[in-house]
Amino acid sequence: MPDLLCKICGLTRPEDLLLCHSMGTDVTGFIFAPGSPRFISPEAARALPRGPGMRAGVFVNAEAAYILRCARTARLDYIQLHGGESPDFCRDLGPERVIKTLWPQSLSSAALQKEMERYAPVCAWFLLDAGQSWGGSGKSLDFKMLEGIQPPRPWFLSGGLGPHNLAAAFRSCAPDGVDCNSALENAPGVKDHERLRAALALVRDLREQSRRPGIRGTS
Repeated sequence: MPDLLCKICGLTRPEDLLLCHSMGTDVTGFIFAPGSPRFISPEAARALPRGPGMRAGVFVNAEAAYILRCARTARLDYIQLHGGESPDFCRDLGPERVIKTLWPQSLSSAALQKEMERYAPVCAWFLLDAGQSWGGSGKSLDFKMLEGIQPPRPWFLSGGLGPHNLAAAFRSCAPDGVDCNSALENAPGVKDHERLRAALALVRDLREQSRRPGIRGTS
């Protein structure tokens, strides 16, 4: 089982990036959807500290030309598609760098599995988010509803994750990665450093637990 990865999304400030880098965040995320309160331009994202980890950009039903321009300018490693993009659209962008978002609350277990199978050939990761549609709800999924799922690709769990519930999420549904955003903020795009440190330290502890036989995925 691979190590638990941590993605911190909605970043807009250099001081937040530097803290993420200092604590070993695996993926830093930037939102390029113009309607988001955490929107950042690709030029502004490029100017932020790069660090050793990977970079992901979030897009919602954007045109391919815009996505590719942002990916080049902001030096993105991953393209996170948070809308109704088709498998063909994902394939055209490059399956090795696509993170495809799905919403378990809007699907039955069988339908979720079917969607994952449909997108598996054209993405590198799935991201399972709370809510019913593209916008981050800031609320958590019922982790128990994800017990027993069999994603054909590694997957991030997202939606209201922070120091208060990361351990429960890990033990209930054993994601391959966690994606934290609004639960670590004082305002949209402004991370609370105390909560950010606590979340990253907890992920580090959970990562160690995941290396011990019989620990991961138990309650």
